[in-house]
Amino acid sequence: MGLLSKKDSKLILDPLADNNPITIQVLGICSALAITAQLKPSIVMAVSVIFVLGAGNVVISLMRNIIPSKIRIIVQLIVVAALVIIVDQVLKAFAYELSKELSVFIGLIITNCIIMGRFEAFALANGPWRSFLDGIGNAAGYGLILIIVGFFRELLGSGTLFGFKVLGDPVTKTGLYAMGYENNGFMVLPPMALIVVGLIIWVQRSRNKALIEEN
Repeated sequence: MGLLSKKDSKLILDPLADNNPITIQVLGICSALAITAQLKPSIVMAVSVIFVLGAGNVVISLMRNIIPSKIRIIVQLIVVAALVIIVDQVLKAFAYELSKELSVFIGLIITNCIIMGRFEAFALANGPWRSFLDGIGNAAGYGLILIIVGFFRELLGSGTLFGFKVLGDPVTKTGLYAMGYENNGFMVLPPMALIVVGLIIWVQRSRNKALIEEN
């Protein structure tokens, strides 16, 4: 018998594809547009949200029976704000330049619809373990889209990955640039993030007819 039951496994696997927070639930779009011009910030944001949502779901689940319903939103905001402060301080201590690059977007994790949505829809009604899995699964699904978008935007827009030139040097015309390739400057603009997300949604739904029928 595995560590996770089939039901528990779905909490992690479903948000990666068939119930993805961005492509299916259409949540967390703002950060997908704002910080995915490069791959590194996309990965850092993904890891940050995984920590905040995973830990936050557990905390809310543990407190669910003692939180008065009238102030539950306030309590949830306090919990997520505390976790975001931890993330922000860790980034400032160990990755200051990246922290400045992400700027206010780390703080805006507090208002990420995915986090408050999972608190309300799942953590308040389930135990800590399943809430943890739900948080990790939804945050991973969110992060997966950010990483895919960041990968293509940096590669096609700047010809780099993690800042390293992978297509050649556009100045000395080596690699693909020697064959006439040019970077697509539009890829680093926010509207292109929306177009890339739209293409991911199109591919996903074309491969899964059930998603088309449901919507």
